[in-house]
Amino acid sequence: SIVVRVWGALWVVAGVGVGLLAPIEMYSFALFSTGGPFYYEGFGFGSLMFANIAIQIAGYYVIAALALVLGYGHLKIRRWARTLAEALLWSWLVVGAPLVVLAFGILVTAKDLSLLGALVGAVAFAALYLIVPGLLLWFYRSRGVRLTFTTHDGSAGWVEAMPMPALVLLCLSVFYVIVLHFPILLNGIYPLFGSFLTGLEGIVALTLSIACLILIACGVAGLKRWAWWASLLYWLLLAASLVVALILSSWEEMLSLMVFAPLEREALSGVPLEGYHLAAFFGLPLLLTAVVVLLSRRSFFADRATKPQAPELVLPPSSG
Repeated sequence: SIVVRVWGALWVVAGVGVGLLAPIEMYSFALFSTGGPFYYEGFGFGSLMFANIAIQIAGYYVIAALALVLGYGHLKIRRWARTLAEALLWSWLVVGAPLVVLAFGILVTAKDLSLLGALVGAVAFAALYLIVPGLLLWFYRSRGVRLTFTTHDGSAGWVEAMPMPALVLLCLSVFYVIVLHFPILLNGIYPLFGSFLTGLEGIVALTLSIACLILIACGVAGLKRWAWWASLLYWLLLAASLVVALILSSWEEMLSLMVFAPLEREALSGVPLEGYHLAAFFGLPLLLTAVVVLLSRRSFFADRATKPQAPELVLPPSSG
């Protein structure tokens, strides 16, 4: 219990620290705006740097919220905290690779790193994706930790009642609801089976996708069978739409669709990328999410009658 509470205190400290970074990061808008020391022509809504700052701020708030919730659950040693932490770790293994690559790319481009520094950073980010989650999964699934949580919290709540594959799918759905807001910052770009929607049309398509995913997430939370079919169809269609659109488009064509500042377009135009690179980069997490949907099928279609029921209280016969 001491180890669990210390780990919870670290979560709280991390949550407070990351949460304080979010409002400080907002000052970056002033640094890049007109009159700021880093201003360049075209900076504003639609530019890459504007989107980068906004996404970082949103990420800080999401990480802070999760860290504080998990910290509270660990300090109070609630069973849902262990279950939720395990589900989030599995979700990270599904979507974490592109996020780690993006973070490493931002680090390399923003900092003048030496070859040794770049190698150390690459190893650290690789460990963040695989080694650290693996160790944490081993920690949470160990017998001592499981007994600690069940001993201090005898009541199983809604989170523990959900099968782990379904809970992972729910976490991924919430994550993608947040992520689907980000293309709005990039001229609303939306892949549609070989082409891209932009501007208001793209934003409307993103809004409909977000609304559908929220509805599906509600169904997943209730283990509704229609939600499983809807999830499978949603992710297969979205993955196919994204992959086909990226493969059939060039990097320069996609740059022309996004309203980047002249300086940003000049810097990005020389990047040796092709559509199939981006298709593999962004399509893999969506396909892995579809795999999670398939793995969660038993959670939705198990016979309700075979699910374990709460034991009934049997009173001894009266002597009278």
